[in-house]
Amino acid sequence: MPIEAVIFDVGNVLIEWDPERFYDKAIGEERRKAMFAELDMHDMNNDIDLGAPFKDRIYDFAEENPKWGDEIRMWHDNWFDMASPAIDHSWRLLRALRAKGIQVFALSNFGVENWPPAVKVYPVLGEFDREYISGRLQMVKPFNRIYEHVEEDSGIEPDRLLFTDDRADNIATAHARGWKTHLFEGPQGWADRLVAEGLLTTEEAA
Repeated sequence: MPIEAVIFDVGNVLIEWDPERFYDKAIGEERRKAMFAELDMHDMNNDIDLGAPFKDRIYDFAEENPKWGDEIRMWHDNWFDMASPAIDHSWRLLRALRAKGIQVFALSNFGVENWPPAVKVYPVLGEFDREYISGRLQMVKPFNRIYEHVEEDSGIEPDRLLFTDDRADNIATAHARGWKTHLFEGPQGWADRLVAEGLLTTEEAA
């Protein structure tokens, strides 16, 4: 069946997302490993992805863990140092698809308060035909409900959706629902897949 919409994850597909790398530079790898071993920073961030207030959730967590308070607050205060740089080739692919009249959606675990400033810093995030942002929807990947919502809202049959994400668990849920999927391991592999699907030419995917 022909593909009607191409769906992009955001973190590590359109912009790099690597808190550990940031903390290694900011406080040193040894101290970062100690903090991440003691605290579940990613679970804190999951709450934000589910719609919790961005600053309040992080600052409250800092108050609960004063030993690491300054470091925890960096998750908010230095967020754009973690969510960077842009993956330029992926931007070009998104824009090439739209230029050909192919619908392009975002499906991302992303905080509701983070999204508007991220769009200002990374304009491509404002160019989607539809945005499925977990913080707004209060549902996250890899759980079925958010994928079901995409199908219901767009009205597109699963086998006409092509989805890329850097996490195998997120891909697995989509694949089980009948979506076409691509595990993102770099923009060139994604470009090659778009060419193989007949959505872009090799020149358009460069």
